[in-house]
Amino acid sequence: MAEELQPWLLVGLGNPGKEYARNRHNVGFMVAELVAERIGAKFGRHRRAHAEVAEGRLGFGGPKLVLAKPLTYMNLSGGPVAALAQFYKVPVGQVIAVHDELDIPYGQLRMKCGGGEGGHNGLRSMSKSLGSKDYVRVRFGIGRPPGRQDPADYVLSDFSAVERKELEFLVDRSADVVEAVVTRGLEWAQNAYHGG
Repeated sequence: MAEELQPWLLVGLGNPGKEYARNRHNVGFMVAELVAERIGAKFGRHRRAHAEVAEGRLGFGGPKLVLAKPLTYMNLSGGPVAALAQFYKVPVGQVIAVHDELDIPYGQLRMKCGGGEGGHNGLRSMSKSLGSKDYVRVRFGIGRPPGRQDPADYVLSDFSAVERKELEFLVDRSADVVEAVVTRGLEWAQNAYHGG
């Protein structure tokens, strides 16, 4: 099948810069970095898109995977994503966005293809720039802010000490999910991972 020969584009959503590195909003970057590490790929500046990119294959002879961390801020992520999808000739159905999700409790992962953006500016920008909502989303639950904290402040704050105890495991599990989507398909990944 021709589609299998086309690369996949994994987009970790986040904000560039050290001050944002451990924020809840940057969990997409954390997952992309781990997947890159697993496939032995290093991030570098892309010549055509405002993004850091790493390239490799999933397993011996496996599908090509392009990993991206947009260097724009979250709400402008779509431009670099669309440029990379065009550059690598990635069909929109083989674009995977990994992002934080307020509407899912901390520690839960959900996957879907298409649908609304749920107020997530990174997704909104991607949908607009790609001209489609039909890309895969790996949604990393961060839960709702405590008390009356503004959601905008909450997503730009670091994970709590309690959350950090599980964070490494959850980022690892998210990387497993991404690999499962690419190698076994979205439906298989949903059945395997939606339980936890």
